[in-house]
Amino acid sequence: MHISLGPVVMILLVAVLAAIICRRLHIPAMLGYLVVGFMAGPGWLHLINQSHATEFIGEIGITFLMFSIGLEFSIGKLKAMRRLVLGLGGLQVILTLLALFIIFGLMGIQLTWAFTLAAAMTMSSTAIVSRIMVEKNELSQHYGHMIMGVLLMQDIAVVPLMILFPALAHSSDGLILQMSKALLTMALALGLLLIVGSRIMPVWFRLIARTKSSELFMINVLLVTLGVAYLTQLAGLSLALGAFVAGMLISETEYRYQVEDDIRPFRDILLGFFFITIGMKLNIQVLQSSWLMILVLCALLIVLKAGVLYGIGRYMKENSSDSTKTALYLAQGGEFGFVMLAISGALGLISLNLQQAAIAAILLSMILAPFIMKSADKLSGLLVKRSWDEQAADLQTILVETMSKSDHILIIGFGRCGQSIARILQQEDTPYYAIDLDAERVATAKAAGEPVTFGDAKRQEVLQAAGLKRANTVLITINNMTEAKHILNNIMLIAPTMPVIVRVTNDDNIPVFTNMGADDIVSDEKESSLTLASQALLSSGKPFDEVYQIMQRIRQNRYQALEGLFAGSDDELSEENIHYYRQAFTLPPDAFLVGKSINELPLEKLKIKLLSVRRNAHQLRTFSPDFQFKAEDTLVVLGPRDKVILFENWSLQGTS
Repeated sequence: MHISLGPVVMILLVAVLAAIICRRLHIPAMLGYLVVGFMAGPGWLHLINQSHATEFIGEIGITFLMFSIGLEFSIGKLKAMRRLVLGLGGLQVILTLLALFIIFGLMGIQLTWAFTLAAAMTMSSTAIVSRIMVEKNELSQHYGHMIMGVLLMQDIAVVPLMILFPALAHSSDGLILQMSKALLTMALALGLLLIVGSRIMPVWFRLIARTKSSELFMINVLLVTLGVAYLTQLAGLSLALGAFVAGMLISETEYRYQVEDDIRPFRDILLGFFFITIGMKLNIQVLQSSWLMILVLCALLIVLKAGVLYGIGRYMKENSSDSTKTALYLAQGGEFGFVMLAISGALGLISLNLQQAAIAAILLSMILAPFIMKSADKLSGLLVKRSWDEQAADLQTILVETMSKSDHILIIGFGRCGQSIARILQQEDTPYYAIDLDAERVATAKAAGEPVTFGDAKRQEVLQAAGLKRANTVLITINNMTEAKHILNNIMLIAPTMPVIVRVTNDDNIPVFTNMGADDIVSDEKESSLTLASQALLSSGKPFDEVYQIMQRIRQNRYQALEGLFAGSDDELSEENIHYYRQAFTLPPDAFLVGKSINELPLEKLKIKLLSVRRNAHQLRTFSPDFQFKAEDTLVVLGPRDKVILFENWSLQGTS
């Protein structure tokens, strides 16, 4: 039997090209995969022929993605999420399906076509949503649990819907019996896997780990992932659902993180294949003839699904912010929608033109999804406006709690950094009060007796209610530097002489906050370096007082001694966050600078600084006016990247 590698090689080629282009343009790689699949597929340029082999590879990609998501959810966590899975997810599937079915019926679409189309558009993209959430580290957030609960319920709902399609295509006889049988099979299969697997999996992985063979461990991971997925497929369930269960079972063992690292390359490669195969499904002729229908279906899908999810979230007493983010993150079609449309088309449950239009609409919504998710925080801030009564109630609570406080430390942000500071202040009997925007964290902390309240420190009235003018010092500990600037600006307007200490996550924010009026700035990056350097100096025999003075001098000078690090290939460099660049280069015998004095250097013209010159085994940092450069001297300079390059060219060739 002859198997052609042509389609697979071509998919790999376009995947590499798409990844390079997307990385250069700073857009999600999955978007590039979708577009390139459409351009290179049978719908346009015909560079890749669609086949069962290419589609199967894409399906395996989804399987590995669901496995890695399962690693994030233990069985105990899933039990705790049953309210979100059955409640939020169940209501979303039922209400969205029902609403779309009614709308399509009113549009004059045949009822069987309307039901098929509604079922396909009810699903959201597990691949896109979970991938972006993993990258943004949002799975542990409450709205992340809400989103995963809905996605899990959608995966479960696929099973009875897929069984329902053949029944609709032929006869309604025995429909209830078939549905009951499908649900019973699903319950038995998943229950057996969870009960038996939870006992076998830890023992099995310990046995494999004892061999101390990385190859065998990798093979075992692949065996477990695909094996459990295959078992669920035999039971009539999806491969993705089985892979999710396998991930959950392994998450209960101590090998979770090793497995996660081993599986990542397979997941990313095969997931790219999946998005390319989805893009290949589009037909350019259909896009041209049905563009209006495509836009209507896409708009209806996004707006209606987001509205339904937001309404359910608020009905279930979830806060506006989490409900809005959940609605925006899930307001797109999904990969299971393509599967449903393919099966329903083969069964004659939907016309060819409507099927193609629906595929294009779902794909368009998936292309828009990364951009909607990227702007979810901004959209949430614009859409979520609590009533004046609620805001007034918050201010009254803050006023009552801080009325008796004076000379206290006001902490803005009660995350890990803020809580660590609070514990130290508490041990030293120093009064403090904290403001945070995470309602769940605030509720837990208040229940434990912490002096913290829910409030937006970007509002001047909240700062005043928290006793800003009576405070001794303000600490800004939040991660969002844009919000931190807003808060600092408000503090300077209300109490310009208030001592403010700001924690920055990026060194480039140090001069910004200094110019805005912050008294002290603590850099996450620099402080970790100072701590390590302190320990090294103490270990080398330096007295504690001397080490302390060295570190304080560096802090008082705003870390200037640590500016200008050598750049490496693993650094995230961009035009916005690089101000100074440190470069070292050696003068060859024929260099233009050899024999010239230090006064001839264009340092002021190029606005750069000569830090040192290494000559033989000596590091020279001070230079006499008649100092001349010699061959094999190594110069270390600091300045803007382009100016440093110009100086190096001038030193070597005499031209810039």
